[in-house]
Amino acid sequence: MAEDIITTGKVAVITGAARGIGRAAALRFAQRGMKLVLADVLGGELAATASAAKAAGSPDTIAVPTDVGDRAAVEALAAAAFERFGGVDVLMNNAAIGEGGGVLENPDNWRKLMGVNFWGVVNGVQTFVPRMIEGGNSGYVINTGSKQGITTPPGNAAYNTAKAAVKVVTEQLAHELRSRSSRLSAHLLIPGWTFTGLTAADPSAEKPAGAWHAVEVVDFMLAALAKGDFYILCPDNETPRRLDEKRMAWAIGDVIYNRPALSRWHPDHRDAFARYIEEGGEPF
Repeated sequence: MAEDIITTGKVAVITGAARGIGRAAALRFAQRGMKLVLADVLGGELAATASAAKAAGSPDTIAVPTDVGDRAAVEALAAAAFERFGGVDVLMNNAAIGEGGGVLENPDNWRKLMGVNFWGVVNGVQTFVPRMIEGGNSGYVINTGSKQGITTPPGNAAYNTAKAAVKVVTEQLAHELRSRSSRLSAHLLIPGWTFTGLTAADPSAEKPAGAWHAVEVVDFMLAALAKGDFYILCPDNETPRRLDEKRMAWAIGDVIYNRPALSRWHPDHRDAFARYIEEGGEPF
C-alpha cells in the first residue's frame, strides 16, 4: 500500500520539517513526487527545506510557519493544506523539542515541551484526521515517538513523559481507525540514536559513529510502512534491534515482577540487568 500513498500526486503534511527527520522525510517524499505542506517554527530553515524539496522533485511544496502547540495555528495549517490541495494523504506529526527537565524542576520548560511534543501531536490528529477520514482515501498518520517513551530512562522526565503519551495516543488512534473501518492507518515512528538538531548540541559537529543520519531513519520508515508495521522501531549503528527488545522487555518486567521503578538503574538490580543483557533468559 505504501507505493500507492507515498507517490506522485499525493499530499503529505510534515511538522518539524525544518531539520532532522522532518527535513529528511520532506526530501524523500519530494523524490517520490508528492505534494508537500511543510511546517515548523524555524521560518528561515523551513523555507530552505521547501526550496530543497522543490528542487528534489516536488514543485508543489508550500511552507507554513506553525507552532504546533497552538491549536489555532494547526487549524490554520490544515486550512492552508486543504485549500491548496483539496486533501491530505500523509500526516507526519514530527515536531519536537528536547529541553524539559526532571520531575521536580523547570515547570515552564515542562509546559513548553508538552505543548509541542504532546499537544502538537494531539492538535495535528484532531485537526487533520477527521477531514482525512471524510476524504475516503487510503493514507497514513505517522507520529514520531521515542524509545525514551518506552524505557523511560532517568534524566529528561518531561521528554520521556511526552513521548510515552504520544505512544498511547497513537495506539488508541490505530484502534479507532480500525474500528471505523477507515482507509487510514496510524503508525508510531520510534527512532534510534539519530544525528539531528535535538541530539547535536553543535550543528556543525560531525555525526558520531554510533548514530544514524536522519535519512536512514526515513528510509527504514518507508520500508516498514511497506510491510504494514505499526511500531517502526529503528536500530542505529550502536544499538541493534535485539538489544532494544531486551531493554523494553526488562522495563515491562518491572511491572510484572514488582521491581523498583527503573530498576535497570537501581543499585539492587543493576547487575541482574547486565547479566540479562549478556546472557539472555527471562527479564526477572
